[in-house]
Amino acid sequence: MESLILASGSPRRKELMQILPWPFEVKTKEVVEVISETLSPEENVKALAYQKASAVAKDYPSRIVIGADTVVCLDGEIMGKPQDRMQAQMMLERLSGKEHHVYTGVAIIGRDEEISETFYVETKVKMQSLSREEIEAYILTNEPMDKAGAYGIQGYGARYIERIEGDYYSVMGLPVHALYEKLKKQFK
Repeated sequence: MESLILASGSPRRKELMQILPWPFEVKTKEVVEVISETLSPEENVKALAYQKASAVAKDYPSRIVIGADTVVCLDGEIMGKPQDRMQAQMMLERLSGKEHHVYTGVAIIGRDEEISETFYVETKVKMQSLSREEIEAYILTNEPMDKAGAYGIQGYGARYIERIEGDYYSVMGLPVHALYEKLKKQFK
Protein backbone atom coordinates (compact mmCIF):
# COMPACT_ATOMS: atom_id res chain seq x y z
CA MET A 1 0.00 0.00 0.00
CA GLU A 2 1.29 3.43 -0.90
CA SER A 3 1.45 5.82 2.01
CA LEU A 4 -1.10 8.54 2.57
CA ILE A 5 -0.04 12.14 2.06
CA LEU A 6 -0.71 14.82 4.64
CA ALA A 7 -0.90 18.15 2.81
CA SER A 8 0.08 20.20 5.85
CA GLY A 9 3.27 21.54 7.34
CA SER A 10 1.69 21.70 10.81
CA PRO A 11 3.75 19.77 13.36
CA ARG A 12 0.55 19.16 15.36
CA ARG A 13 -1.24 17.56 12.41
CA LYS A 14 1.80 15.41 11.68
CA GLU A 15 1.85 14.27 15.32
CA LEU A 16 -1.87 13.44 15.19
CA MET A 17 -1.56 11.54 11.89
CA GLN A 18 0.91 9.24 13.65
CA ILE A 19 -1.98 7.97 15.79
CA LEU A 20 -3.59 6.46 12.68
CA PRO A 21 -2.51 2.95 11.60
CA TRP A 22 -1.44 3.84 8.06
CA PRO A 23 1.92 5.10 6.82
CA PHE A 24 1.98 8.68 5.59
CA GLU A 25 4.34 11.36 4.43
CA VAL A 26 4.09 15.12 4.50
CA LYS A 27 3.99 17.11 1.26
CA THR A 28 3.02 20.75 1.08
CA LYS A 29 2.31 23.36 -1.56
CA GLU A 30 2.07 27.07 -0.97
CA VAL A 31 -1.62 27.95 -0.80
CA VAL A 32 -2.99 31.43 -0.17
CA GLU A 33 -5.56 30.99 2.59
CA VAL A 34 -8.46 33.35 2.03
CA ILE A 35 -11.47 33.25 4.32
CA SER A 36 -14.62 34.05 2.36
CA GLU A 37 -17.06 36.39 4.07
CA THR A 38 -19.91 34.83 2.08
CA LEU A 39 -19.30 31.29 3.41
CA SER A 40 -20.11 29.92 6.86
CA PRO A 41 -17.21 28.85 9.11
CA GLU A 42 -18.06 25.22 8.30
CA GLU A 43 -17.94 25.83 4.54
CA ASN A 44 -14.77 27.94 4.85
CA VAL A 45 -12.77 25.22 6.62
CA LYS A 46 -13.96 22.57 4.17
CA ALA A 47 -13.05 24.78 1.20
CA LEU A 48 -9.61 25.63 2.61
CA ALA A 49 -8.90 21.98 3.45
CA TYR A 50 -9.91 20.99 -0.09
CA GLN A 51 -7.73 23.73 -1.58
CA LYS A 52 -4.68 22.45 0.36
CA ALA A 53 -5.32 18.79 -0.49
CA SER A 54 -6.03 19.39 -4.17
CA ALA A 55 -2.88 21.51 -4.62
CA VAL A 56 -0.78 18.52 -3.47
CA ALA A 57 -2.98 15.85 -5.13
CA LYS A 58 -2.17 17.28 -8.57
CA ASP A 59 1.40 15.99 -8.12
CA TYR A 60 0.33 12.62 -6.66
CA PRO A 61 -2.87 11.64 -8.51
CA SER A 62 -2.83 7.96 -7.53
CA ARG A 63 -2.33 8.62 -3.80
CA ILE A 64 -4.77 9.57 -1.06
CA VAL A 65 -4.10 13.14 0.07
CA ILE A 66 -5.46 14.70 3.26
CA GLY A 67 -5.79 18.43 3.81
CA ALA A 68 -7.07 20.21 6.90
CA ASP A 69 -7.83 23.70 8.13
CA THR A 70 -8.95 25.06 11.50
CA VAL A 71 -10.63 28.33 12.46
CA VAL A 72 -11.97 29.75 15.70
CA CYS A 73 -15.35 31.47 15.59
CA LEU A 74 -16.66 33.92 18.20
CA ASP A 75 -20.07 35.54 17.87
CA GLY A 76 -20.19 34.62 14.19
CA GLU A 77 -16.78 36.12 13.39
CA ILE A 78 -14.04 33.86 12.07
CA MET A 79 -10.62 34.21 13.68
CA GLY A 80 -7.67 32.80 11.80
CA LYS A 81 -4.03 32.98 12.85
CA PRO A 82 -2.87 36.32 14.26
CA GLN A 83 -0.65 38.37 11.96
CA ASP A 84 1.31 39.90 14.85
CA ARG A 85 1.44 40.15 18.66
CA MET A 86 -1.04 43.03 18.76
CA GLN A 87 -3.61 40.98 16.86
CA ALA A 88 -2.93 37.97 19.12
CA GLN A 89 -3.58 40.17 22.15
CA MET A 90 -6.85 41.45 20.67
CA MET A 91 -8.00 37.90 19.88
CA LEU A 92 -7.22 36.65 23.39
CA GLU A 93 -8.96 39.66 24.96
CA ARG A 94 -12.07 38.87 22.90
CA LEU A 95 -12.00 35.14 23.75
CA SER A 96 -11.38 35.80 27.46
CA GLY A 97 -14.25 34.45 29.58
CA LYS A 98 -16.28 33.35 26.55
CA GLU A 99 -17.41 30.20 24.84
CA HIS A 100 -16.42 29.94 21.21
CA HIS A 101 -16.50 27.36 18.43
CA VAL A 102 -13.55 25.67 16.76
CA TYR A 103 -14.15 24.25 13.28
CA THR A 104 -11.72 21.88 11.63
CA GLY A 105 -12.36 20.95 8.03
CA VAL A 106 -10.80 17.93 6.37
CA ALA A 107 -10.55 17.00 2.69
CA ILE A 108 -9.66 13.54 1.43
CA ILE A 109 -8.76 13.41 -2.26
CA GLY A 110 -7.13 10.71 -4.28
CA ARG A 111 -6.86 7.66 -6.42
CA ASP A 112 -7.25 9.68 -9.60
CA GLU A 113 -10.18 11.61 -8.12
CA GLU A 114 -12.05 8.39 -7.39
CA ILE A 115 -12.13 9.68 -3.80
CA SER A 116 -13.18 13.21 -2.98
CA GLU A 117 -14.74 13.97 0.36
CA THR A 118 -14.85 16.92 2.72
CA PHE A 119 -16.22 17.12 6.23
CA TYR A 120 -15.85 19.26 9.34
CA VAL A 121 -15.93 18.80 13.09
CA GLU A 122 -17.21 21.50 15.46
CA THR A 123 -16.07 21.77 19.08
CA LYS A 124 -17.21 24.27 21.71
CA VAL A 125 -14.46 25.70 23.89
CA LYS A 126 -14.83 27.88 27.00
CA MET A 127 -11.85 30.02 27.86
CA GLN A 128 -11.47 31.36 31.39
CA SER A 129 -11.33 35.10 32.01
CA LEU A 130 -7.76 36.21 31.38
CA SER A 131 -5.95 39.08 33.06
CA ARG A 132 -3.83 41.43 31.00
CA GLU A 133 -0.75 39.90 32.67
CA GLU A 134 -1.81 36.38 31.67
CA ILE A 135 -2.35 37.47 28.06
CA GLU A 136 1.01 39.26 27.91
CA ALA A 137 2.86 36.31 29.49
CA TYR A 138 1.20 33.89 27.08
CA ILE A 139 2.08 35.98 24.03
CA LEU A 140 5.72 36.06 25.22
CA THR A 141 5.82 32.26 24.80
CA ASN A 142 5.21 32.83 21.04
CA GLU A 143 2.76 29.92 21.11
CA PRO A 144 -0.23 32.02 19.95
CA MET A 145 1.46 33.19 16.76
CA ASP A 146 0.77 30.23 14.45
CA LYS A 147 -2.58 29.14 15.84
CA ALA A 148 -6.16 29.94 14.90
CA GLY A 149 -7.66 32.11 17.62
CA ALA A 150 -4.17 32.77 19.04
CA TYR A 151 -4.05 29.79 21.41
CA GLY A 152 -2.92 26.18 21.47
CA ILE A 153 -5.03 23.82 23.55
CA GLN A 154 -2.19 21.29 23.65
CA GLY A 155 0.44 23.70 24.97
CA TYR A 156 0.63 26.56 27.45
CA GLY A 157 -2.84 27.63 26.33
CA ALA A 158 -4.31 24.54 28.01
CA ARG A 159 -4.15 26.27 31.39
CA TYR A 160 -6.71 28.82 30.20
CA ILE A 161 -9.30 26.36 28.87
CA GLU A 162 -12.17 25.89 31.29
CA ARG A 163 -13.98 23.18 29.31
CA ILE A 164 -14.56 21.73 25.86
CA GLU A 165 -17.53 19.97 24.33
CA GLY A 166 -16.46 17.85 21.40
CA ASP A 167 -13.24 16.60 19.89
CA TYR A 168 -10.03 17.71 21.62
CA TYR A 169 -7.90 16.60 18.67
CA SER A 170 -10.02 18.65 16.30
CA VAL A 171 -9.14 21.75 18.33
CA MET A 172 -5.48 20.75 17.89
CA GLY A 173 -6.03 20.67 14.12
CA LEU A 174 -7.08 17.15 13.06
CA PRO A 175 -10.20 15.22 14.15
CA VAL A 176 -8.45 11.86 14.52
CA HIS A 177 -11.51 9.66 15.16
CA ALA A 178 -13.62 11.12 12.35
CA LEU A 179 -10.69 10.86 9.92
CA TYR A 180 -9.99 7.27 11.01
CA GLU A 181 -13.61 6.29 10.36
CA LYS A 182 -13.56 7.87 6.87
CA LEU A 183 -10.20 6.35 5.90
CA LYS A 184 -10.83 2.82 7.13
CA LYS A 185 -13.66 2.58 4.57
CA GLN A 186 -11.02 3.17 1.87
CA PHE A 187 -8.85 0.30 3.07
CA LYS A 188 -11.45 -2.47 3.47
